[in-house]
Amino acid sequence: MAGLMTRKFASIQLLCLLTLCGCSTLLPVAKTTVESPWLSFEEAKSAFDKIVPYQTTSAELVQLNFDPYRTPNIEILTYLNIIQRFMPNPSFTITDIDHGLQECIAAQNGCQAYEVKLQKIHTQRYGNVFLDLFRFKRTAHQSGWEFSALLVLKGDIVVYKIWGGKPKIDMDTYRKNPLGPLQEPADVAMDTAIITSF
Repeated sequence: MAGLMTRKFASIQLLCLLTLCGCSTLLPVAKTTVESPWLSFEEAKSAFDKIVPYQTTSAELVQLNFDPYRTPNIEILTYLNIIQRFMPNPSFTITDIDHGLQECIAAQNGCQAYEVKLQKIHTQRYGNVFLDLFRFKRTAHQSGWEFSALLVLKGDIVVYKIWGGKPKIDMDTYRKNPLGPLQEPADVAMDTAIITSF
């Protein structure tokens, strides 16, 4: 009986300590990394910049690591995907899009595209462990980068390219859940959420 009381007392002490000190080192850390030959945004963008429409061949894409059969996480798209993406409704006609895309669509099965989506994101939760674990309040810092690119080929020649992304991700998130673990999951979406970017 005495041992049980001692353990309960120790648990209460630990809970109080966590409540007071915060101990953010005890909070989870998450990493999201899409495997690729490029270790940074700059490396991926530099490889992309070497691609020249109507000059770069599919064999040269292999040398630049834009090869869906060797490089992971590159999706192959068809001309139908290109139509859906660049002509999403009847108000867009084929004359409204880039000439390289027009040629690709006209080639139908002779057209394909490579879509690249890369990211490396590190998420660190911080703040009070008690409030975080019981979902009363969660704060987190997210850092990293994202890069995306689309390469369109007619036969063995690149006829169109476009890129986008976030060279630097640096933001904090704050979520407040007044009822903590008692709040239903459906209600969590109504929690206060603030995202701050720097």
